[in-house]
Amino acid sequence: MEKDQAAQLIAVYGGRFPSYTLHNIYEELQKMDYSEASIRMAQTTDPTIAILISVFLGQLGIDRFFIGDTMLGVLKLITCGGCGVWTIIDWFLIMGSTKEKNFTKFNKIF
Repeated sequence: MEKDQAAQLIAVYGGRFPSYTLHNIYEELQKMDYSEASIRMAQTTDPTIAILISVFLGQLGIDRFFIGDTMLGVLKLITCGGCGVWTIIDWFLIMGSTKEKNFTKFNKIF
């Protein structure tokens, strides 16, 4: 893939990953063709959607199910969001967790 195409994908999907990982992702993107790279980048979870789900449905654990933390989602569902405390804490942590999960998912693909 050309450098311009990899830079375009980073510009579009870079907000879905922790900032310290973008250089590694950029290097990996250059090793594959554009169609494969764009499909893999599009399969990541949007942190903005995760925070919206956390605000409106976080007490039911749906935010944790959304990012792939099934066990934490079940625990959050059973405890009603830790009696509301866990829900409030997740409002501050869910975007970072989503970005970390996206990077982990991106690394597992390769």
